[in-house]
Amino acid sequence: MSEVRKHIVFHGHVQGVGFRYTAKYLAQSLELSGWVQNEWDGTVVMEVQGREALINKLLVGLNHGHYITIEWMDAKEIPLIEEYGFRVR
Repeated sequence: MSEVRKHIVFHGHVQGVGFRYTAKYLAQSLELSGWVQNEWDGTVVMEVQGREALINKLLVGLNHGHYITIEWMDAKEIPLIEEYGFRVR
């Protein structure tokens, strides 16, 4: 199965609730690469790369966070890059 890279903007109650570190833990456990960061407007931006089924597992896991409330996501596929690991910016 081939890899994809997605740029995702999360809207909702996603800052100050452990979103970025939950994303990092889940992404690393699924062997996905990329990064996640808070934005000034209260959203969280993520670029994540790996098998699409594993990215979907990451998104499901984020939706089950105790304090995280994702109201909606804007996602688009972007070109793959050579990247290893997942980090919080």
